[in-house]
Amino acid sequence: MSVLRQPPSSMRSVPRLLPLTLTNSSMVAQHTPCTMHLSILPPELACKLFYTMLDLSQSWKRNKWWLFDRVVESPHRTSFYARKTDGVESNKSWQEAAQYWYNGRQTDPPEVFPDVMEEACLYVENMVNKEMQKRSRLPLEWAGRGSEGQIWRANVAASNCYEGAKDSVGFHSDHLTYLGPYPTIASLSLGTTRIFRLREVVPNEEAHSRRAQTFNIPLPHNSLVIMHASTQERFKHSVPPQSTIDLYRPLFPHHSHLKYSLEPSNCRINITFRFYRPDFRPQSIPHCNCGVPTILRPDMKNRHDGRTDKYWWTCYAGAQKEGKGCSFWQVMDVKAEGRGPTISDVGSDER
Repeated sequence: MSVLRQPPSSMRSVPRLLPLTLTNSSMVAQHTPCTMHLSILPPELACKLFYTMLDLSQSWKRNKWWLFDRVVESPHRTSFYARKTDGVESNKSWQEAAQYWYNGRQTDPPEVFPDVMEEACLYVENMVNKEMQKRSRLPLEWAGRGSEGQIWRANVAASNCYEGAKDSVGFHSDHLTYLGPYPTIASLSLGTTRIFRLREVVPNEEAHSRRAQTFNIPLPHNSLVIMHASTQERFKHSVPPQSTIDLYRPLFPHHSHLKYSLEPSNCRINITFRFYRPDFRPQSIPHCNCGVPTILRPDMKNRHDGRTDKYWWTCYAGAQKEGKGCSFWQVMDVKAEGRGPTISDVGSDER
């Protein structure tokens, strides 16, 4: 009597890929949709910004949210800053009108960029715009211009402090709720070197033929990683805990303690400069059945060519309501929702 057995999984014949460490800018550009830039700021400015943000980080909080039936806490401290204007209309009242939500709750009004962050942001913007001019644009990218004619302008910044070797953040892709499809995010690292880890999400139609690849990128002090368009749609990223780290040894003294010796630090400060699109302002975000603004997610498993990719609005109220949300789910329709202009609207001149 024969016994019917389930056919062997085709995944068993597809070899696993070992993690690959990308040690220089050429390797990062070759294997990922990111670019890495070393010594992005003048050395003294980078050191001053590190000290400033390290001082401010003493009052930063660890995010908390519900995951299934329990409250979890992020293993690092974080804060959020917004520029004086949105970078598009030079409207200084935009912060007051913006009521942002994060992890299912309304956030406090953001702090304005400190002066030293504003100065550093100009260097970051310059590099991002240079790099974007070299790249083909994707159809759903924002096609507008900044108030000074830039392709990309930072108007908000999420700041994180990783203190010691165990502070970390797990694999995730950034919510696109206010960024819109195919955002560009510029991530500045200051202080001790930590690993930035990228892992591709393999589309369903390719899952039978290849495995996901993981990339480890060591990010030293005063380095910039630009996560170009498609990074959030194709990859998840993390900062893993490490068994050991090298202490950061500043080249310049603290600007308020010039007479004291230089103290080494075990902290990494990360500032992610972002552009919140004017066509994804908080007032335009759909609400779910819970009465809470939804979040925008990409369909990472069924992506195709950048033209037919889908995004959906989904409930995220459960992050703060004892894990209880609703079943709201709605495909984003750029035209019907009145969003844009996008690259597909303006034609090939912007690509």
